[in-house]
Amino acid sequence: MKRLSILFALLASPALAASGPFFSLQNSNFVVLVAFIAFVALLVYVKVPSRLTGMLDARAAVIKSELDEARSLREEAKTILATYERRQKEVQEQAERIVAQARDEALTAAEQAKADLKASIARRLAAATEQIASAEAGAIRQVREQAVSVAVAAAGDVLAKQMTADAASASIDAAIAQVEARLH
Repeated sequence: MKRLSILFALLASPALAASGPFFSLQNSNFVVLVAFIAFVALLVYVKVPSRLTGMLDARAAVIKSELDEARSLREEAKTILATYERRQKEVQEQAERIVAQARDEALTAAEQAKADLKASIARRLAAATEQIASAEAGAIRQVREQAVSVAVAAAGDVLAKQMTADAASASIDAAIAQVEARLH
């Protein structure tokens, strides 16, 4: 079917519609051919092909310069991109160094705080131990003083009950003699 439709289209073309001998002005194909050759000759005479070639060459030169400029811009963009990527990498490395340094400083500060806390606890423990020992010694001293006071008072009461005027006078004389012996 397809071949048949192509055959009918060729048979119905205007080229087959021309009548008479080919080299006559009655033949429309010949007239069209002469007009076409005259038109092409006129274009060549007016130098249209050289102008078209010049315009195409100029356009080619403009396109080439634009391509060269695009290449140079692309290279410049690549350089700028590489620079920014390098800077980004440097900034990233610097940020990582800062974070690592901050982490180290935090660990060091934590260790120092632990050591300071241990030292503070040890000082407070020593101070508490000292206070306990001091309070203990004070309590012992107070108990001894109280015991001495009680013993003296008890001894005074016992002596007062047992003492007579003659015994008191003899005791005073003995105490004076004892002081006198010590002083000389």
